[in-house]
Amino acid sequence: MSVPRVAAPAVPVPGFATNAKLALVEFLLTSIDIQDSARRSIEWLVAHSSVSQAVVLVADAVSNEMVLVADHGVPSSAVVDFSVSRADAMHPLVEALNSPDPVFIEGLISTRYRVPLEGRSFHAIPLRAEERELGQGLLLVNAIGPELDADVVWLGRTLGKQVSRLLSRQSLSETRFGQERMLLYSIINAVTDPILLTDTEGKLIIANSHAEKLFAAPEEASEGWRRAVGLNNMLFSAALSTSAVGMAELARRELLLVDPLEGSDLLFELLSSRAKDERQGTYVVSILRNVTDLARAKEEIEESYRTLRVAQAEVRDERHRLDLIIDSVADPILVTDQEGDIVLMNTPAERLFNVPGVEDEAALRRVQANGANLTSFVSNVLTRSGEQRYRGEIQLADPVSGRPLPVEALAGTILSEQGELMWVVTILHDLTEAIEKARLYEQLKEASQELEQNVQEATAELAEQNELLRRQHIALEQASALKSQFLANMSHEFRTPLNAILGYTHMLLNNVTGQVTDPQRKSLSRIDSNARHLLALINDILDITRIEAGRMPLNITKFGVTELVDEVMSELEPIIRRSNITVESQMRSRLPPLRSDRQKIKQILLNLLSNALKFTPSGSVTMSAAYDARGNQMVMAVRDTGIGIAGEDQSRVFEDFRQLDSSPARGYGGTGLGLSICRRLSVMLGGSIELESQLGKGSTFTLRIPVKVKRR
Repeated sequence: MSVPRVAAPAVPVPGFATNAKLALVEFLLTSIDIQDSARRSIEWLVAHSSVSQAVVLVADAVSNEMVLVADHGVPSSAVVDFSVSRADAMHPLVEALNSPDPVFIEGLISTRYRVPLEGRSFHAIPLRAEERELGQGLLLVNAIGPELDADVVWLGRTLGKQVSRLLSRQSLSETRFGQERMLLYSIINAVTDPILLTDTEGKLIIANSHAEKLFAAPEEASEGWRRAVGLNNMLFSAALSTSAVGMAELARRELLLVDPLEGSDLLFELLSSRAKDERQGTYVVSILRNVTDLARAKEEIEESYRTLRVAQAEVRDERHRLDLIIDSVADPILVTDQEGDIVLMNTPAERLFNVPGVEDEAALRRVQANGANLTSFVSNVLTRSGEQRYRGEIQLADPVSGRPLPVEALAGTILSEQGELMWVVTILHDLTEAIEKARLYEQLKEASQELEQNVQEATAELAEQNELLRRQHIALEQASALKSQFLANMSHEFRTPLNAILGYTHMLLNNVTGQVTDPQRKSLSRIDSNARHLLALINDILDITRIEAGRMPLNITKFGVTELVDEVMSELEPIIRRSNITVESQMRSRLPPLRSDRQKIKQILLNLLSNALKFTPSGSVTMSAAYDARGNQMVMAVRDTGIGIAGEDQSRVFEDFRQLDSSPARGYGGTGLGLSICRRLSVMLGGSIELESQLGKGSTFTLRIPVKVKRR
């Protein structure tokens, strides 16, 4: 806790008080209730300062506790049943109550001491009548810093005087004399006229609240207020002394005073009488009756008369506007009385119920029939007691053409202030168009049902076609499975003679059956090379069929990525030496070991690196590996500066048997199964292959494999 700095002078400067302050002081002068005074003071403070939360606590002399009498902006849970014992000297609010100055409490949060503004910084201003008196309550307001607003200081001083005054009155009421005095104050304060008890010299002894407004000025009152009060006291003393000269029982005379708040003249009738007491002497009881109200009443009567005339003109204008409004409505509107006679109707209604200038007897009969039908409908409305709205149908006829007019009638009753029926307002709506719409709706409904039936038939036919397609799909899947089985069998059949060719060729090249000449060795080398190429193609087809059939096994082992990349580079070393490009590897340090199928990852890398060497006539090829900790994946990439792949072709390079250049004169060989096998193998291992390429600038194939593959 700390003593705050006041941001403005504590003593009001003459002329500083605003009308709002004067209104608050005026209320406090007439208030005899602490809660009303505290509540109005908080409302004034919130409206005229930056304060958004405020609480007023008042010390109860009987229970020796401070209780909450008013609050604003504070949650109900913080103020319900709130009280503080004044005997708890360590409580921060008790310390503030006994402090001579306002106290700044910064962000108090305590499980021991409960405060209404817990967790918020606030000022605690002691409420006292004089500076040296003990505090009789506290004003708590929220605060951002220790600076204290001058309006808060002024309100604390004003409210402190009010609380002291009301508490002193309450202490008087504890005795019989005090009760009688309080009763006297209550009685004279209930009188709207100013009442004063003075001695014969005009010295004020007792005055009600209305008299205090005229003859007493609070400490913070403006200079103009003080001068008006001084003038009123002087005029009253002079009038009282003049009346007292020949006073017998009751003296009457006029007295002109000044309104301290507005500065206007007030004319009073002064009624004075003597009251004698054997012990205390003679007193003068004075009642001031404000006779300026008579003139004001006259003015108000004249103003009321002028207002009445204006109101009559407005009623006429309103009637004219009403006529314009109901005439602008396309539906007929009628107002009838209790007997069913038409009082008011618009132009569309006149065409049905009043056709002036027509001598056709048939038209007149139709008008009479329309009126009879309307009267019958209104009678039904009047017989339904308790219902102010009634809806029904009336069969009318066009008076001129005789065309039937089925209408819907909506009627409402208008009652007087005494609850008596005055008018019945009926609105007629032509149902001809609605009936036609209903007929068209029925036709549309029938057409919709027919369409729904056709849709159901088409849906059934579509279901049959879908079943046929499903069966064809099953047949295609079976055919594909048979194709895969056939390719697998044929691949095995192809590999047997090819292995024999490779074996015998190897024996001949190693001079097992005798010395081979150079031309023969050259031919045998070509046979061996082409047989190995054919074996690689057959192995690719076999891998595809085994993957499609789901019979490709996984051999999970733990191995290092760096060693695997070195092994791939070593196997392709002869091809790298024959090329005119730079081939290098970039390995990140501290790569975690992989737990996956080493042979299949090696197969993928061999295929990607051989493709990069094949399609890179010049430039460089780089193989890299890095660890992605966020996805727990190993990222291996093969980047080249070769011919590249066009954007529209990048999604097709992973398809089976797909080559971008399928012409007989294409420059690169192969079956188009390599990348397809790579993608299928990567999916088997829980990974993926991504391609980034630009035509003429090279390609980057990125393999993402989980560090630990999940067993299937």
